[in-house]
Amino acid sequence: MNDEPASAQQPSDDQPMNHLTAEVLVVGAGPTGLMLANWLACLGVGVIVIDGKAGPTTESRALVVQARSMEIYDQLGIAEEVLAQTVPVRSIAPGFGTRVFGRIPMGEIGAGTTPYSSLFVLEQSRNEQILYDNLRRLGGEVLWGHELDTIELERLERLERLERLERLERLERLEPDTVETDSAADGDPLWGVTASIRGSRGAVTVRARYCVGADGTNSAVRQLTGIPFEGATNELLFYVCDAVGVTGLVSGAVNIRPAPHDVLLSFPMGQGEHHRVIGILRTPDDAVDEEAVRARLGLVYGVDWIGTRWFSTYRVHHRVAAEFRRGPIFLAGDAAHVHSPVGAQGMNTGLQDAHNLALALGDVFAGRAPDASLDRYEAERRPVARRLVSTTDRVFAAVTSERLIASVVRRGVIPLVGPIAVRLLPKITGAPRLFEYVSQVRIHYWMSEQDRARGRRGATVGRRLPWSGDNFAVLRSATWQVHAYGSVNPSAVDRLGAQLGVPVHTFPAPSTQRLRAGMFYLVRPDGFVAAQATASQAAEVFRASLPEQYLSAAGG
Repeated sequence: MNDEPASAQQPSDDQPMNHLTAEVLVVGAGPTGLMLANWLACLGVGVIVIDGKAGPTTESRALVVQARSMEIYDQLGIAEEVLAQTVPVRSIAPGFGTRVFGRIPMGEIGAGTTPYSSLFVLEQSRNEQILYDNLRRLGGEVLWGHELDTIELERLERLERLERLERLERLERLEPDTVETDSAADGDPLWGVTASIRGSRGAVTVRARYCVGADGTNSAVRQLTGIPFEGATNELLFYVCDAVGVTGLVSGAVNIRPAPHDVLLSFPMGQGEHHRVIGILRTPDDAVDEEAVRARLGLVYGVDWIGTRWFSTYRVHHRVAAEFRRGPIFLAGDAAHVHSPVGAQGMNTGLQDAHNLALALGDVFAGRAPDASLDRYEAERRPVARRLVSTTDRVFAAVTSERLIASVVRRGVIPLVGPIAVRLLPKITGAPRLFEYVSQVRIHYWMSEQDRARGRRGATVGRRLPWSGDNFAVLRSATWQVHAYGSVNPSAVDRLGAQLGVPVHTFPAPSTQRLRAGMFYLVRPDGFVAAQATASQAAEVFRASLPEQYLSAAGG
């Protein structure tokens, strides 16, 4: 990673702030926006972050960190800090009404898949504070109390001229004697967006090459850009309660309990039987209070508590933005997709959006890849969001439907089959795959149009690098790299590194079947495997996937 500070202008408290410039403007300092800003700062990309709030969130909204997000925190270098504040959850306790079927040991099912084979409870407010503190250590800051008013895109021909400038600058670094000067290089810098912002010190204009809307469900960036937010809002009302001294729930586990007309989901939050309790209310009235919910939970589930820290109701949206990229503008997190809390994956998907986009932007600003390479962000992340929204929508419909067949399943099948399934699931061969889906380590991207045309997803290429016990530490460099496992010829390793201009790392024979001894793997900065090949074919195969700067520098 780049140790140089990012080059965005960050005004001091006594400095007039009318016109600012940055390489990337991030609107929204929730988990997604802060993760994006952290990675951009690490990569030496100048970033300005704005948010209308006075500071990091104090409410505890989203609260589960999945294994894949923990791996990203590890790559960022702050996993230990995050772990120190989490409540690990190693089991799920399904049931029906007041009945509990047993525990499903998630830690056992996920063992060997990831260094983080659990669910981790960490409130959104703490996630934000950790990311904000780290951003400040990296030299970044957030302009709190600043909201986006307008955003304008530069004319396309100006963007094309900027692309030509970037190509010329890249060539000049590599072959300075062969590059002719370009008159477009004279004068003011060219920018992709101009944003008008209002804040405590008056109006501000920010000019940036790119803008990322990470500003939530009601995204101003999305609305100002005119990108449709496709989907629907469910008519059922959700409640969420942060309760202490809870009785009637399995301690230290995620409790999942449907009932004939209700559904209950809870997450352990720490000592004192502190739980986050979530469920649905079948009422058209939004003005439902805590006492009504408490009475219903006692009647249906035998659940009660001593006190609450907060209580709220809300409606669930299932929506995906029609575009994740429009020219120099991107959408990420809840600005791009929202869904029900089934699976506890919303915040995690936003964190992974940010990770994917930041590392793609890092390649562009380092001169390794053209602007067009950023199209991969929408091509990779939008299908993930669509599948997630579709899956959670179907699960949500199944557990809330009042149709006869759904009611029969809930009343008759679940109480009968549930206890058996809990005992058998840890022993089923496919159980680790279930963990991979929930923990989001099984996400797949198409790495080429040829792969997409064939339509077959591989076990390794297009997926996050399989964990072999000691191969994740090198990912902290956030660079393109090659991995080889088992006994490989040292001269072949040296030759491949020289041919491609990237580091080649060797590891002992892999502990996972998804990595083969003697095979070479090209790994992207975000940890996804771009290609695989034998030693004799690796140079040729990997050239098709590597950004051009590496090949030019290596003479390829």
